[in-house]
Amino acid sequence: MLTLDVGDPPETWSELGFAVDGDVCRIGDVTHRLGADGRGVRAWSLGVVDGLRTTNAAGDAAVTEHANGVVALDHLVVSTPDMDRTVAALEAAGFELRRTREAGPIRQAFFKVGDVILELAGPAAASGDGPARFWGLAFTVADLDATASYLGDRLRPAKDAVQPGRRIATLDKSAGSTVAIAFMSPEP
Repeated sequence: MLTLDVGDPPETWSELGFAVDGDVCRIGDVTHRLGADGRGVRAWSLGVVDGLRTTNAAGDAAVTEHANGVVALDHLVVSTPDMDRTVAALEAAGFELRRTREAGPIRQAFFKVGDVILELAGPAAASGDGPARFWGLAFTVADLDATASYLGDRLRPAKDAVQPGRRIATLDKSAGSTVAIAFMSPEP
């Protein structure tokens, strides 16, 4: 199980239509612990030991309905100034590089973390020695139009996603979250 510590207060996520219990928001097998010190995604932990899932602080996974239509965390985005260094570090930690993609001046590398995709993004050539940082979250929703209706002007207009047959819409910064959040239509 993947657990993410997020700097947003629980009230912010409740106002965005996420079901929150205390300071915990469960989305599929992912636990979001809200109210961490700082802004954005602050830390992560994995509850998998030798391929066996362990129970995390939020208990066993249960189906939770979210008013905003979220059904899963599609991917977690991490930015880095040095792709080669961060890819090597992830591989050394046991993550398998699935594929890479060139998108103009940006290079992307994709890993699987349970059911979630870890998208690593950075320049094609190293641009510094700073650390990799969590950047954002992309959630899959049951119906992107319904999510857009629910969130109203807090959500930017949907556009075609990189993945064929999918659309994506990003949460406006004025919505109150310190995390870059996007909502995606389901896979076709």
